[in-house]
Amino acid sequence: MPPAKKKRTRTYDPVKIRTAVETQFGHVRAAVAGLTDEQLALPTRLGEWTVRELAVHLAMTVAAVSRALEREAPASATLTVLDYTSVTAPFADAIATGTREKAAAHPDLDALYAHTAKELADGLAGTLPARLVDIRAGGMALTDFLVTRTVELVVHTDDLNAAVPGLEVPYDRQALAACTRLLADTLAVKAPGGATEVRIPPYAVVQCVEGPRHTRGTPPNVVETDPLTWIRLATGRLAWADALGEAKVSASGERADLSTLLPLMT
Repeated sequence: MPPAKKKRTRTYDPVKIRTAVETQFGHVRAAVAGLTDEQLALPTRLGEWTVRELAVHLAMTVAAVSRALEREAPASATLTVLDYTSVTAPFADAIATGTREKAAAHPDLDALYAHTAKELADGLAGTLPARLVDIRAGGMALTDFLVTRTVELVVHTDDLNAAVPGLEVPYDRQALAACTRLLADTLAVKAPGGATEVRIPPYAVVQCVEGPRHTRGTPPNVVETDPLTWIRLATGRLAWADALGEAKVSASGERADLSTLLPLMT
């Protein structure tokens, strides 16, 4: 019997990923600049965070690139992009505290966003995509870390849109694609197998879950949804049962129930 084929890690175009991060941050920056004090004081679905604190956190997710580039490069990459969702949880409390402190110290959001954008551009200028960065949890290639920034930016852009009635911050196509693909690949790693096909058109298709492997024709177990619904499911913004009830996801087959595997990160 031939050995099972190892799944190849998806690769990302460094130029497209950098542009995606800068573009999505630009979309958020423009939206935040237009918010009133009343809108900035609105609650969000992120515990006690207000919109102002969420806006500060969005800037912090991008500033993390500049901070990582300022630190000495590690000797080796101990983390890949697929490790990201599993290494963030221990830092949740520190991130929440840092966000509140940063929000109190930077009342001028326009200035904060301008400084963050300039730092990012300056830090990336002339830096090789393969450069390793210290992200506290370990060493990671710069391009991989930028992919994780698309996740943070897209997920929290959705949080921002949900918090402010009428707000429609756009999603950069490359950022949305990278976020969708990383979370889909994370599911495939969490539940390896080929019994279930998860389709998130137009960006991702992955096979997962142990069981009879599909080889040709229509798979017996299929899950299909749109990118934003998938991202909400993967990050705990939407429950599996609610997504099914609202017809935001279709699931056919006895191994198409992903409720025990989600969320992948919160």
